[in-house]
Amino acid sequence: MSGAGPAPPSPGSLATHSAIADSPEVTPPESSRHWQRMRTETLIAPHGRIVAEYFDIDRSRSIPPQRRPEASRPLDSLPDPDRGFQAVVIGEPQRVFYGSQSTMTSPVFEHYGVQLWVPEIGGPIDPANEAHELIMSMYGGISKGERTRIRTRVRAAMTAQALLKGRYSGGVRRTDTCSWTRARIPTRPELLTARGCTGWPPIPRRLGWCEGSSLST
Repeated sequence: MSGAGPAPPSPGSLATHSAIADSPEVTPPESSRHWQRMRTETLIAPHGRIVAEYFDIDRSRSIPPQRRPEASRPLDSLPDPDRGFQAVVIGEPQRVFYGSQSTMTSPVFEHYGVQLWVPEIGGPIDPANEAHELIMSMYGGISKGERTRIRTRVRAAMTAQALLKGRYSGGVRRTDTCSWTRARIPTRPELLTARGCTGWPPIPRRLGWCEGSSLST
């Protein structure tokens, strides 16, 4: 079965550009914004022009687009017939979508008749094209796998650093030189009696007494 895909916007139509910044330690936000904008302009240039730009900085791609400050703005504008644009162009799907986010977001654009353009597809996504769906799912999987690998490597590196260098890697630190002989936490009436209070003043939640304790490091 074959069928015609979505028609490209007519010349002079308007589009918005949506992107997300790379990690600051890898690429500065300005550079990330520029190269993604260049890709979208190259893709949309023969058909229209970009009238708005939505660029999230310091936001994880694992956060759904509906919860990102900038990416949520074009989504919120979709129900408005006077939204001012006919298509949304993605700078790079691996930066914008994570896991199955594209599968959850594409039907919203289709419902309101707004095309979603991606450079890797060379134009608008055809909701009826299985190949387009597979391509977007693949990039979502790559994005999720990339983030998972980074998290795994960092945790493994911290563990190795603690074992080899003796550096503290978080959690409850246990040493063989710490000894506690006796600890007692007074009751609330005892505290009031010691203070000479008749009411119930606020007492810190972690107030306690420690007798005969010693700690050496």
